[in-house]
Amino acid sequence: MSEVIVPASGEIKGKTHIYPVRVFFEDTDAGGIVYYANYLKFAERARSEFIRAIGWNQREKLQSEENIGFAVRHCEADYKASARLEDVISVHTRVTKLGGASMVMNQSFVRDGKEIVNINVKLACLVLDEGVPARMPKDLYEKVKQYL
Repeated sequence: MSEVIVPASGEIKGKTHIYPVRVFFEDTDAGGIVYYANYLKFAERARSEFIRAIGWNQREKLQSEENIGFAVRHCEADYKASARLEDVISVHTRVTKLGGASMVMNQSFVRDGKEIVNINVKLACLVLDEGVPARMPKDLYEKVKQYL
């Protein structure tokens, strides 16, 4: 009997996507705390899972069918406290602004009910082959708009 195990994808509550992350040894620095750049990796995974949760597969629908993708254009991070090995944190992702070829998201990292990191990121929609701005597909735009 073969069983397919699906990785954690998080859940949407209201207009916020919540993605769980467990801190592994590889995520920490010599001091035993999460290395600051790893929060950006966690944020990227959470944003990808948000897109998947609203019904879009980035590889199939965006890259293969539309030949577009998202790239980070601007990012600001505010580190308030550290996560450590074995901590379970959740990434709360919200869309705060939506344009025809871009969107801004706020990502709050929460541990034990308290925010430890806050990231604001602006994403640009690009034609993959050319690296030039592209409008978001209308149906994706309409789905994302529901979470503003």
